[in-house]
Amino acid sequence: MVKKLLIVLMIALFGATSGFAEDGLRIAHVDSKLIFDGYKGTKKAQEEYDRQVAKWEQQGNLLQKELSAIKEKLDKQVLMLSDEKKRELEAEYAKKDSELKNFMDRVYGRKGELISENEKISGPIIQLIRKAVTEIALQEGYDMVVDRATGAVLFWKKENDLTNKVLDYLNNR
Repeated sequence: MVKKLLIVLMIALFGATSGFAEDGLRIAHVDSKLIFDGYKGTKKAQEEYDRQVAKWEQQGNLLQKELSAIKEKLDKQVLMLSDEKKRELEAEYAKKDSELKNFMDRVYGRKGELISENEKISGPIIQLIRKAVTEIALQEGYDMVVDRATGAVLFWKKENDLTNKVLDYLNNR
């Protein structure tokens, strides 16, 4: 939906270029992906995020190992176990399996902690980038700035590219 809106907007812009030129509309462009990747603050945030992801992976691996150990014990000793002991191990296996599934859903699910952590870490950076783009666009006298990273930009002049200016602005703060 957003892409369609951007494409319609771009067609309208390119279709009416002569009218805009008369009005003096100045349009610049940036590549938000290049800015995000090139900003020093992103690297620090990515390291923090990676540390948290590594902790979750360790927890998940530990739960998986515990589950595998119970399964292996059940498989190897099934003939030697009493019915009561067998039921206990099966119940322990079911409990550990449920624990692992709950963990995976809590962390990696659609509304999981992984997504929340990513938003928590990247959100302030995205806001900072938007602020920097706005400040530079106002300083440079641009009326509109489009983002090439969305894929909707069909043509751009290199001299209207604010990507490096935004990166310099952010990295020199």
